[in-house]
Amino acid sequence: MDFEIKIMTPAERSYCYTGSQQIDKQTGCIGHLRGDMDRSGNGFFTSWEDHCGELKTQAFKDEFDDFINALRFDERYDGIFKNRSSLSRYCYEHKESVFAEDFIPQYGFRVDTPEYAYLLRLNPMQGDYNLYIYCYRREMLEQHIEKAARGICFLDTSGKERFRIPDGDSIRVTRPDGSHSDHTCRYIDENRAEIGYGVDNLYHMAQFAEWMARNGNTYVPLRSSLPKQCYSLLLDTGNVVILKRGETGYYKTDIPHTSKEEARALVEEYNRKLGVTRAQEEAMKGGSMFGFDKPIADPANYDAQGQPLKRREKDRGDAR
Repeated sequence: MDFEIKIMTPAERSYCYTGSQQIDKQTGCIGHLRGDMDRSGNGFFTSWEDHCGELKTQAFKDEFDDFINALRFDERYDGIFKNRSSLSRYCYEHKESVFAEDFIPQYGFRVDTPEYAYLLRLNPMQGDYNLYIYCYRREMLEQHIEKAARGICFLDTSGKERFRIPDGDSIRVTRPDGSHSDHTCRYIDENRAEIGYGVDNLYHMAQFAEWMARNGNTYVPLRSSLPKQCYSLLLDTGNVVILKRGETGYYKTDIPHTSKEEARALVEEYNRKLGVTRAQEEAMKGGSMFGFDKPIADPANYDAQGQPLKRREKDRGDAR
């Protein structure tokens, strides 16, 4: 069996976890295999779970068996599943594939065949499941990911767009009493999305806007492109403050400084250690002042120096 192992893209990572029945139907998710290599590291114990069982044809089962055997025994693929040592070596040799789940490194790969797509989420740590393989009808998965790239469009009660977030990002819903809850959002189609988890989490976007207004709730995006928190400066005093994603206002600090220039240097050093860019800081500052549902709170609207990107003016017609 011949195939190419590719690094999983960020957009594909949401599909190497168990989703809802709606998303399974949209993407053609056949099911997934879960496996571990025992305490010794030399075992191979697996279990299978159906997602769309009607798609599990004999042709798929035959190909999937060949695929697993190739990863276990075919030296062309480095014996990835031969044992935990081989799995660890392969993951560490492809560090660009890593992403985090609750601070536990996961390694993501994708393999395509003419009919199917296999998304591999690997974890070589002892004591955890070492592999998950989610199996899809390739054409259905690719069509859904292409459409989901448009993002999820949230509306106001008049039907106009308020903001748009990438598939898999979250929103924060704040209730009239000031309490709030965060909800992961998944793209279903142009007009519908899953908001949070549970049985009744599928919404038409106009319906969701009306429901929020009727209950007196407000909601803002928690863009994954924004950090959970960062440091910044107050414009008037130059004091160092902490900004938190989704929250207006700021938190004071006791960080001493002798000048605004020194304070700016401290902020940039602290943010550098947090992995926060200047564009992200400026977006966090805009959100903390004017609301995180505004374009000013999107890092995509700033350059590397934190300067707002100029919007292209619409072409003016000939005045004659």
